[in-house]
Amino acid sequence: MLKFLSYMASLALFSLIIVIIAITYAVSRINITLPDYHQLENYEPPVTTRLFAGDGQVMMEYAAEKRLFVPIEKIPDQVKLAFIAAEDKHFYQHAGLDYLGIIRAVLGNVKKMGTGKRPAGASTITQQVAKNFLLSSELSYTRKLKEAILARRINKAFTKDHVLELYLNEIYLGNRAYGVAAAAINYFGKALDELTLEEIAFLAALPKGPNNYNPKTKYDAAVARRNWVIDRMVEDGYVTDEEASAAKAKPLKVVERKSGFLKDTEYYSEEVRRTISRNFGDEALYQGGLIVRTTVDPRLQSIATKALRKGLIDYDRRHGWRGATANIAIDENYKDNLKQTKLDAGAESSWVKAVVLKVSKQTAEIETEDEKIGNIALKDLTWARHAEKGKNMGPVPTSVEQVLQKGDVIYVEPIKGDKNAFALRQVPNVEGGMAVMDPHTGKVLALVGGFSFAKSQFNRATQAYRQTGSSFKPFVYLTALEQGYSPTDLILDAPFVLDQGAGMPKWKPVNYSKKFYGLMTLRRGVELSKNLMTVRLAQDIGMDKIVEMSKRVGVNDNLPPFLSSSLGAADTRVINMVSAYCVIVNGGKKVPPYMIERIQDRHGRTIYKHEQTPCETCQAQKWENQEEPDFHVVREQVVDPLSAYQMTSILEGVATRGTGARLNGLHRHLAGKTGTTNETKDAWFVGFSPDLVAGVYVGFDEPESLGRAETGAQAALPIFYDFMDEALKGVPDSSFRIPAGIKLVRVNPQTGRPSSPGDATVIIEALKPDFEFDNRQRVIGNGDSAVVGSGQDGSSGLQIGGEY
Repeated sequence: MLKFLSYMASLALFSLIIVIIAITYAVSRINITLPDYHQLENYEPPVTTRLFAGDGQVMMEYAAEKRLFVPIEKIPDQVKLAFIAAEDKHFYQHAGLDYLGIIRAVLGNVKKMGTGKRPAGASTITQQVAKNFLLSSELSYTRKLKEAILARRINKAFTKDHVLELYLNEIYLGNRAYGVAAAAINYFGKALDELTLEEIAFLAALPKGPNNYNPKTKYDAAVARRNWVIDRMVEDGYVTDEEASAAKAKPLKVVERKSGFLKDTEYYSEEVRRTISRNFGDEALYQGGLIVRTTVDPRLQSIATKALRKGLIDYDRRHGWRGATANIAIDENYKDNLKQTKLDAGAESSWVKAVVLKVSKQTAEIETEDEKIGNIALKDLTWARHAEKGKNMGPVPTSVEQVLQKGDVIYVEPIKGDKNAFALRQVPNVEGGMAVMDPHTGKVLALVGGFSFAKSQFNRATQAYRQTGSSFKPFVYLTALEQGYSPTDLILDAPFVLDQGAGMPKWKPVNYSKKFYGLMTLRRGVELSKNLMTVRLAQDIGMDKIVEMSKRVGVNDNLPPFLSSSLGAADTRVINMVSAYCVIVNGGKKVPPYMIERIQDRHGRTIYKHEQTPCETCQAQKWENQEEPDFHVVREQVVDPLSAYQMTSILEGVATRGTGARLNGLHRHLAGKTGTTNETKDAWFVGFSPDLVAGVYVGFDEPESLGRAETGAQAALPIFYDFMDEALKGVPDSSFRIPAGIKLVRVNPQTGRPSSPGDATVIIEALKPDFEFDNRQRVIGNGDSAVVGSGQDGSSGLQIGGEY
């Protein structure tokens, strides 16, 4: 017997040695494959990049995972304690593994054997950090063994607070939220330090399975789990019974978080996003937690967006009703079918989808998607003439039945003052772009790339290259002014023919009116946008000089050196034109447009700053009675300031008595230039006040005529008008700044000569200091300039004005 017991003892010892060897071998093999946990020391999780407007409002966020990293010292104690109570009550006592918890889990899993239920774990917070950061979510004993080994090592290598910081910033809590800070915002719309006890407890209930406790779909389970967490906090002494009872009695209210971002900045934000991606890469953009401060002015952005949308809708209504794009049967399923019917994207926020239930001569009865019944009256459909080819339209409808049919699915807008009255709406198919800049700094204050970002993300202010038409002419005349020409010089407005060479047709440009007016002053050539005068002037000064001017001010670096380019035949972007007009109004200084003021990394370090002005005295750590820094930004002078002011004055004349005279209605000092391309495919207006420059373009993405009457003055100028009307409210009117040396002289605008007592019209002309009136006056006619003598009455002896 003794021999048998000795044998069994030897066998047991041998087996134990074999098991120990096997475990040692397994651990050593696992040890080889363990990831390096030291990477957790300087762990930087993917963090959300945020764009901020000029006034600090959040414009947009970009992230692979919606996460806001919060240092452990900034996380409220109650948040930490709630997660510890729910997930690992002995977190601050154990060495990475909770052995009592492991025993409880093993016993519990033995009871579950054969039931098909998922085995329970006993993972500590440290183990969860090991799994989430370093391992996969595979269900296996090998992974659990790796997790345990790593947890022990992590516990030795790092402080408890560092481990908890990693956990609370990494854990996925559902609702697209990684980490407690993002979850607080996504579920409750609050910062961490604003959360109540019941809200904190709910967040702490989520790690075990966010989908299992979704308050929208599993409210009772979510409340029960929240209350369980509160009970654990009471049990561990973190809250009192009274606090717990009050918290458990409250309903679980989560917010339907809207974007929370600044309205109407989608095009602007997307342009900034592309810039960051291009210069810093997608990893920095979507994971780097960058803080991007932009130059957008939210108020001006909103005004510009509304003005452009209104202008495009007004254009669209001038060209009639294109018809309903969908029709459904009015049967027992029509309400469901209405909800499922898709209409054109990009509707205004005040528009709603509706279906026509009945139609009569005077009204159409409609039902909106939210089941409101209303009517569209014939009197509100006078614009809805049938749109025909060539931008033509049918007659004004005399019956609603000529416009709408039963079952038509349409957009409607409530008419204020009558709860049952609606107006018919349609999304424009015309597009446009607008940019607004500060002419003294180059800040892009507003940017609108189209009617709706939901309809099209293509940015027509920064990505579309379109012919500029007459909006380019100021740079032809600015070139002439720099070359010594005067606003009082005379240019012949008469037929012009250019021989383009063998086998090429003769080029015969014409004025928009198809009429000719003889000799007119250089100023009037701009004010009335005369093509033939512009071509003659361009030929006289030479296209090479105009090409150089175009490059200097930033319109086009590669302007084709052809006379047609002087009429705006070359293409460029809206933002380029606005930037170039800044040079005119700011006294000739180049101010390249910029949208990003500063970029900081996740630690607050500045990694990009637009202004790089050197300032040796700006680096002082504290004030020690030294003089304040004295520095100013130096801008490149690219145009003579006197010539720039002369052009400003001429463009003010455009807004006063020229093609932009509609602006007189604003009773302000404004200036600008209309632009219309051949066949009216593009309509432009670029203009400015002394401190604000805005440019507008209107046209179709696939170029086609806007309609014979849709010039820059008709299609684009009203948008600029509406923008300036609202943007300048509360801003005192001021005149344009006059540089030293300019002489202001009273002249006859028809002759360009000094005014006489009998002149019907007199203007104040801006002349350079070396200009003197004498008996000679420059005339640009066929080919070369000529200087002609004047009679005793000051007349040139040539016909001035007069249609022929």
